[in-house]
Amino acid sequence: MAGDNFMINNNNVLRELIDNDQPTVGTHMYSPWPGMVEVIGHTGAIDYIEFSGTYAPYDLFSLESFARATDLFKHMTGMIKLDQEPRTYLAERAVGAGIPNLLFADLRTIDDAQEAADAMQPESPIAKKGSGIAGANARRDTGYGATFYRDKQATLQNYMNDLEQGVLAVMIEKKEAVDNVGAMLSAVKRIDMVQFGPADYSMSIGLPDQYDHPDVKKADESIIKIALEHGVRPRIEIAKWEDAKPYVDLGVRDFCISADIYIVAEFCKASGDNLLKLLGR
Repeated sequence: MAGDNFMINNNNVLRELIDNDQPTVGTHMYSPWPGMVEVIGHTGAIDYIEFSGTYAPYDLFSLESFARATDLFKHMTGMIKLDQEPRTYLAERAVGAGIPNLLFADLRTIDDAQEAADAMQPESPIAKKGSGIAGANARRDTGYGATFYRDKQATLQNYMNDLEQGVLAVMIEKKEAVDNVGAMLSAVKRIDMVQFGPADYSMSIGLPDQYDHPDVKKADESIIKIALEHGVRPRIEIAKWEDAKPYVDLGVRDFCISADIYIVAEFCKASGDNLLKLLGR
């Protein structure tokens, strides 16, 4: 049996699109139910699903089930949004489960960004994007050890290559991070995507909920500009596709749209209210 049959994550569409300078469209999932992954996959319109692990409950088995579902689709891959701590552990387990792309929440310093990069990189002097801390493992991404236990064609070099194909995205959410974003992107070349977090940022500067405040809008646009100057892709979260237009005008080509829980809530609210009116209640 060929070694490639043991390896997974070979359909990392997000990496392929970025490397080919193409726009990307993702969506969020709060539910770890793999059936929802399949529903989204069958639309054919989404490049990747971000499992919002910072908010949703899950266990390690959920990560493998999520990854198996995304693996069913050649046009779609997976991403997970990771908590601040223990981010390195969570990163290793997510990648090991078969989720190749990681979004690290609330990075603030160059050291934070380097820690994120190290978690995704093999520990080797020949790693193309810099040596990190990831070692050989017997998790799902290696066919549970096939790369070095069973099949000589499935090599550790293949495993290293797959690790380096993972997309590293980072959240810039606090004032300290906004002030440091240029230095962070200059120092840590491994970063592929950067995203502004207006909610946390508005709180961190004493303006909670004021997303249209000039200081919040300025930070948003500044991060986009700095990212583009460093050759890093700015990613924007939007509620509906029409919200993308002003960002496209700023040069943004990567969007993550809505989430399962918001879509369900909006449907239930609108449909329920209208039906109750029809019924006279």
